Amino acid sequence: MPEAATNPARQARRDLGAGAADLAASPFRADRDRITASPFFARLGGVTQVVSAAGSGLLHNRLTHSLKVAQVARAIAERLVADQDTAPLLDKLGGCDPDVVEAAALAHDLGHPPFGHLGERVLDRLARHRFALPDGFEGNAQSFRIITTIDARGPQSAGLDLTAAVRAAVLKYPWARLTGPAAHPDPPRGAAEPPDAPGTGASKFSVYVTELDDHEQARRPFAGLLPDWQQTVEASVMDNADDIAYAIHDLEDFHRIGVLQHAPVSAELGQWEADRAGFAALPEAELADQRRPGHSLEALRRRLHARDGWMVDDDAFAAAVSRVRAELVDSLLSVPFDGSVAAEQAFGRFSAGWTARLVDGVHVLADPPTRSGHVLLGRTQWHEVQVLKFVHRRFVLLRPDLALYQRGQARLLTTLVEALETWLDDRYEADRLPRRLRDLVELAHAEYSGLAADYPQTLVGATGQGPEGRTGVLGLARGRAVIDFVASLTDTQASALLEALSGRTGQFWSDAFVL
Repeated sequence: MPEAATNPARQARRDLGAGAADLAASPFRADRDRITASPFFARLGGVTQVVSAAGSGLLHNRLTHSLKVAQVARAIAERLVADQDTAPLLDKLGGCDPDVVEAAALAHDLGHPPFGHLGERVLDRLARHRFALPDGFEGNAQSFRIITTIDARGPQSAGLDLTAAVRAAVLKYPWARLTGPAAHPDPPRGAAEPPDAPGTGASKFSVYVTELDDHEQARRPFAGLLPDWQQTVEASVMDNADDIAYAIHDLEDFHRIGVLQHAPVSAELGQWEADRAGFAALPEAELADQRRPGHSLEALRRRLHARDGWMVDDDAFAAAVSRVRAELVDSLLSVPFDGSVAAEQAFGRFSAGWTARLVDGVHVLADPPTRSGHVLLGRTQWHEVQVLKFVHRRFVLLRPDLALYQRGQARLLTTLVEALETWLDDRYEADRLPRRLRDLVELAHAEYSGLAADYPQTLVGATGQGPEGRTGVLGLARGRAVIDFVASLTDTQASALLEALSGRTGQFWSDAFVL
């Protein structure tokens, strides 16, 4: 008798994912194939990684990022499974299948909207304030909604019909915004409310109220093995792989196009290294002046102490700064990228060396701190990732010229959402709406009607107000449908659709946009 049939927990991990004429014999590999065949996966090639590729010439987008996360995640999983000392612990915690990890990594960014994290913030604000959706918008929750509800490539009528193990592995933050796991003494990463928006629920989450039943079903095989709020081991592997890929490849892109300059990064890290004690003694108010080299890095050190005291260590932080300065600043950034073979080889050495180093530092803990999953980076590598991500944030994301560029993208998305809402409200145009948008309204209306009848408390927002009657439910449905529709576009499609709706396009109507 096959092993899965004799072990209820293993069989539960495989629930669903069967019934279609898949090419792969393994249900987990069939999951991976369904994800890569999805149009939502293909669209990631036109979705921003950090800033719009069309405007910057960057080589990475959400598709290439997802492929690299999958590569790193599988390498981590295979390494952990091959370790004879670790394998029994992995099995005790619910398992770590490399195919599950790879599938989850490929799916983890399916819900990213146009223009990356900027688009995520804009759609969340519009969803909460314009449409009164209690759980707003979140890219991770949108990914879970796609694989369970919106996509239609599985043998069932909704979603991709993935196994429980893969669906659970996609849940990086396994709770909803306003309803979630039982209270615990120290909120896990992402569970706390954003400091600039009190009363809005968790800052990061992986499930909307409309998918709570799918969330419960996916997590059922892990009941008794993991706390309700804890990632599965496979989700934890994917999460670490995402951090590793993000820390390395975005820096390469911005050096390639000349945005990441040697001098300011060298000054920041070098000044801090030269006077660690002096920076540590500075009053908090003085660190606000980020134009003075070393101040921003010292502010990071203090934030890590406040947020991640379970892991941060000053000597490890200083060692990480030294390594990043030597291998990124004084090596890779010291020579401007000129497209030569030597420059590409330098990229290859940096990427391969750092990826291998960080993957080798990944290990498993039976009883991790609340702020971590069971799979985590070693102390040394964790600090190195924090410093690499700091360089990216401080010298790319906080640039004023990037802010100017992104304000235009935010306005574009806001105007597009408003235009689609107006179209939905026009009763004379009801029969001429995009078919996809009409389908999404019908889907959301059925979902919210069911919730209003059976679980009305899930539709109550942070203000304590819920939808009133049919009009309220229909309003929620239309809002969710517009958000779902816009979130499914590429950067170029969002721009082209707004041009068409504004009457400014020069393209023929049949070529302007595929609705």
